[in-house]
Amino acid sequence: MMTANSTHAQTKESGQYANVNGIKMYYEIHGTGQPLVLLHGGGSTINTTFSKIMPRLAKTHQVIAIELQGHGRTGDRTAFETFKQDADDVAELLKQLNISKADVFGFSNGGHTALQLAISHPGLINKLIIASAFYKRDGVPAGFWEGFKDPKFSDMPQIYKDEYLRLNNNDTTKLMNMFNKDVQRMLVFKDWTDEDIKSIQTPTLVVIGDRDLPYPEHAAKMARLLPHGRLAILPGHHGEYLGEMAFPDTGSKIPELFTAMVNEFLEGSVK
Repeated sequence: MMTANSTHAQTKESGQYANVNGIKMYYEIHGTGQPLVLLHGGGSTINTTFSKIMPRLAKTHQVIAIELQGHGRTGDRTAFETFKQDADDVAELLKQLNISKADVFGFSNGGHTALQLAISHPGLINKLIIASAFYKRDGVPAGFWEGFKDPKFSDMPQIYKDEYLRLNNNDTTKLMNMFNKDVQRMLVFKDWTDEDIKSIQTPTLVVIGDRDLPYPEHAAKMARLLPHGRLAILPGHHGEYLGEMAFPDTGSKIPELFTAMVNEFLEGSVK
C-alpha cells in the first residue's frame, strides 16, 4: 500500500529521510498491512514514546513512525513549532509515500498534531487514536501552564535528553533549541473549539491514564463531542499505560493489554 520513492535516503537505523516542507524528516516503516502512523510526544522520539508497543503493532499493521520538526533525527526550520505545521508535514510525508489513507495514533503533543491532522486533512485518516492529549487549556491543571512561565531545563526527563543527544552527536545547542521551541508552543497554546472537535467524523478512540495530565472529565467530554468517539481510561500516569520510557519498566502487562485494545479498535471489533 506504500512505496517510498528514490529521494528518500536510507539510514543505518532502518529509518529513512524525506524532504518535507523545507525540513529533512526522519521516519521508520515496520511491518505490513493497513498503514498506521505513530506521532510521538513533546521532547520525545519514536523510541522513547513507542519502543514498548511498536513491535507489537507492527505484527498487524504497516507502522509509519515519524519524528516531528526539531525532534529526534528530524531537522528544524527557523519558524516556531506549531501543531498546524506538524499536521501539514505529516500530510506531505504521506503524500510522498503514496499513502492516501491511514490510521493515526498520536500521544501527548503527537495527539494534538493528530487532532489538527483530522481537522485540516480529514480525508487522510481512516481511524484516529488520541492518547493523553487535550483540546482546551482547562483540560489540565492550572499548574501545568504556570510551569511554562518559568521553564526549567532540569525538569525535562533525563531519558529524553540522553536520547536526543545520542541521536544528534551530543549537540547540546540543538537540544536546548528543541526544549525552548516546545516551551514556546505550549506558552501560546490556543484551544480548539467544541465545533472543531465535532467536525471530526473519523472513528476516534480517546485514551488517558487515570493519573494522567488531562482530567478524566475532559477526556470524557472530548469523546462525547466526537461524532464517533470512544473513551478508555487505563491505570497509570502520562503514557505509562503504553510503556513510555520516562517511566521505569516494571514488567507491567498493561502496555500489552493496551496494544490488544488498539488492535481491536483499528480492526473494527470496537465500534
